[in-house]
Amino acid sequence: MEWSECKYEDNGIDSWNEVNLIYSAALKQVQTKMEVLNDEFQHVHRYNPIEHIKSRIKTPESIVKKLRRKGYESTIDNMIQYVDDIAGIRIICSFTSDIYRIADMIREQKDIKFLSTKDYITYPKASGYKSYHMLVAVPVYLSNKMVETKVEIQIRTVAMDFWASLEHKMHYKFEGDAPEYIKNELIACAKMVSDLDARMLSLNEKISGLSNEQETGA
Repeated sequence: MEWSECKYEDNGIDSWNEVNLIYSAALKQVQTKMEVLNDEFQHVHRYNPIEHIKSRIKTPESIVKKLRRKGYESTIDNMIQYVDDIAGIRIICSFTSDIYRIADMIREQKDIKFLSTKDYITYPKASGYKSYHMLVAVPVYLSNKMVETKVEIQIRTVAMDFWASLEHKMHYKFEGDAPEYIKNELIACAKMVSDLDARMLSLNEKISGLSNEQETGA
């Protein structure tokens, strides 16, 4: 189904093209903010917490499926109200400690409204999925109005992102009904990813400690 077939309601946004424009603008704002914060962190601390950033607008087909799962009609109004991840940005970092550092930096931005968080790092999903999700809203200024627009931010390590990409492929390959042995293997891999992240963080802290000692002449 295309959004041209959907019902429209009087919420000030009356077409998929305008929705796409507004959410794309919101993504640009958040991505630019993250790049600026990363540059500042490099300038002050000589360290980049962000490896790279990915962004995407959810496809109309995916939005319709999500609305149907939630029991809502496919309308522009319902899409904006009930689908929080139309605009999504993924921040990939090296270490688990960077995840919370980046989340704190986002919360401190005065023109970003913090709405909610889901900490799948501390509380992983049963599948083994780990990531830190934040739902924020940013103002998008058009020529005749301002639209407060939701953006979902996912923060995870490189290893977590690799694992999540495979889980995503598996989900769509088997339409959510993968064989049990594959699910179990994926859970085992999630444990290995978690152990790898912990060891890499520990190693990085040891390297940083030795570097500080050398700089101070200890």
